Amino acid sequence: MALTPEHDSRVPWSAAARRRAVAALGVGLLALGALAPSGAAAAGALAGGGTMLAVALILWAGDALAAWRRARHLAAIGDFVAGDAVPCLVTDPAGALVRRNAAAERLFGIGAEETLAAQLRSTLAEPTAVVARLRERALAGGSAREDIVTRRGHLRMTARAIGGGALLWRIEPFSDRDAAPGGESHGVPRLTAGRGGAILFMNDAARRLVGGRARRLDAIFPAPPVSGALTTVSGADGPLECLVARVPGGAGRDEIYLFPGEAGAAPPKDEVERLPVALVKLAADGRLIMANACARRLLHLEHGERATLGDLTEGLGRPIGGWLEEALRGEGGGRSEFLRLRRREEDVFVQVTLSRVEEAGDRALLAVLNDATELKTLEGQFAQSQKMQAIGQLAGGIAHDFNNLLTAISGHCDLLLQRRDEGDPDYADLIQISQNTDRAGALVSQLLAFSRKQTLRLERLDLRDTLSDITHLLNRLVGERVTLRFSHDPDLPGLRLDRRQLEQVMVNLVVNARDAMPDGGEIRIETEHLTLGEPLVRGRARVPPGDYARIRVHDEGPGIPPETAEKVFEPFFTTKPVGEGTGLGLSTVYGIVKQFGGFVFVDSAPGAGTSFSIYLPIPADDAAAAPTPPAAPPAPEGARRDGIVLLVEDETPVRAFAARALRLSGHTVLEARNAEEALALLRENERPVDVFVTDVVMPGMDGPSWVREALAAQPDARVVFVSGYPRASFEPDEIEVPNAAFLSKPFSLEDLTRTVQRQLLH
Repeated sequence: MALTPEHDSRVPWSAAARRRAVAALGVGLLALGALAPSGAAAAGALAGGGTMLAVALILWAGDALAAWRRARHLAAIGDFVAGDAVPCLVTDPAGALVRRNAAAERLFGIGAEETLAAQLRSTLAEPTAVVARLRERALAGGSAREDIVTRRGHLRMTARAIGGGALLWRIEPFSDRDAAPGGESHGVPRLTAGRGGAILFMNDAARRLVGGRARRLDAIFPAPPVSGALTTVSGADGPLECLVARVPGGAGRDEIYLFPGEAGAAPPKDEVERLPVALVKLAADGRLIMANACARRLLHLEHGERATLGDLTEGLGRPIGGWLEEALRGEGGGRSEFLRLRRREEDVFVQVTLSRVEEAGDRALLAVLNDATELKTLEGQFAQSQKMQAIGQLAGGIAHDFNNLLTAISGHCDLLLQRRDEGDPDYADLIQISQNTDRAGALVSQLLAFSRKQTLRLERLDLRDTLSDITHLLNRLVGERVTLRFSHDPDLPGLRLDRRQLEQVMVNLVVNARDAMPDGGEIRIETEHLTLGEPLVRGRARVPPGDYARIRVHDEGPGIPPETAEKVFEPFFTTKPVGEGTGLGLSTVYGIVKQFGGFVFVDSAPGAGTSFSIYLPIPADDAAAAPTPPAAPPAPEGARRDGIVLLVEDETPVRAFAARALRLSGHTVLEARNAEEALALLRENERPVDVFVTDVVMPGMDGPSWVREALAAQPDARVVFVSGYPRASFEPDEIEVPNAAFLSKPFSLEDLTRTVQRQLLH
């Protein structure tokens, strides 16, 4: 008996429409040729029309041949399953029912439904979703199967691709006792869990284990079962420990396999081999007794190969033998361990959970292996971001304390230098102290650059001119054995950058390239205007579309290994010998570029040199052309004014230096350790104060708060805020006070007196 045809095999409407369009075009050209007055035009139109009609005929013949082949193919399939006791249906690429056998007619009746979903509407709650899900999986993998619980019982739906987008469907009612992977009854206890904890299926082994058919997971498990963990199961003879393997099955369903521990016997080898769970049986000394197919693929093991767990994994942090002995004694509480696989080129991590089993009176360990690479990768990324954030906060705090110390050291050194000339025997020593203080200040600036908390002074820059200005400096840095070669894009718009910080970036990159070529070579510095039409994704970074200026610094060194390239921007990471590098050069580059709103990437391969690429966003024309806010006009030459200065600083060494420096400049100085003392001095002092010089962050009331209170009584006073924190670390409205200037620590004697004098004169 053949399949009952629901519809004849049909050529898609689009193909018919294509034929009609070509034929219509041919007829039109023939008509045009018949009406055309010119002989040449008429001949061309007639020839074109004839060609179009011939093409239409060929298309019709091709479609007819394809339809005949499809019909013949479906007829062959119909003859094959016509006598099948299982209901069988065939759908075309559009999902319409084409044929069905007699068993399908008996199950569903003879109706006029045109789609399989409509045919199943009276049987399934959501037939459209079920059919679409199985169809997608079958077309992708060749076949798909799903066991479905309905109001009338269980249905097993199987879809198999039969070519040309058509599918053969088998819909078989069954008892849930008969269900098992591949249609076989495994001795491994297995159940299928659906959404909400409902148990859709249990095989005979699972029923024997728990003493019957359970309907919900919480009837078997006191706590939700977790893959790879030892879990208490409510067994037929009382609670027992089972090792759980949970495999996602799609559509919100999970396949759960249970392996009884303690006195439970190890499952038979032939049954374990086919399980979709990586299982390994271990001897007490760690030797592999058995590994199923899934485990062999994960571990890169040959069939029959004997190895030890220590040969295959690493990263436990303690001897593997001790861990195995604990598991054999029942210690450790079934805790999982994460190990790295040795035989994989890439980093692959597995979660390993051990359970004791007995076989012929001998104790062994059954291990469930779950691929935990994605989990460990996310964990590593989170830990890295936390570490970088912590280092950034630490850098900012260290910078504040260092800046206070450096201000006191450099300030008192300036006071000593004022009383000595170059002939003094102590003069050279004081100069050394001053220079090393400046070097320490540069190191603090690098810490602030990494933490992205330094103050930027943005101005409109031409990259070509800026790099040209520092060419002489860069040539001195690289020495005679290394040459610099520049290549600039003539069509490069202006950028809004901090000149000093950009120069620092270039110096750090060039010095890094020089150190990579101890025997000499060439460093190429290239600039280029790029327009990204779509996002540029590099690792976890995503560069949005837009216009960018790209700076590339390329060296001819030995290159950077991949495992090192991932760490080059980390602070304090260096490949140089001890004492020859701070590990802050490239992390400073990273911090500055990110503060510019840009991106920096490294490309390298052993033996092929290294390239650092910086992407700096090009602002809109109006932003790029916007002038830098004008600085306060300079004081007239030789103009000066003495005044009363209230100095508020909680660091005693800094306050002592600043007070002496201001008094030496001719000012009257009132000193206070905190805001409360400052306000008390203002109430006691009869003369108005000309300038408030105050730290921003202090114990108790902070600088801006007490200054605002003081300005209510003395509105004409000028203000100088000083701080070991950069200005960018404060909120915009936090230190916005009328007639205020900001002076970053460490500052010199000249910086302090010049700033106070400027405030007095304006």
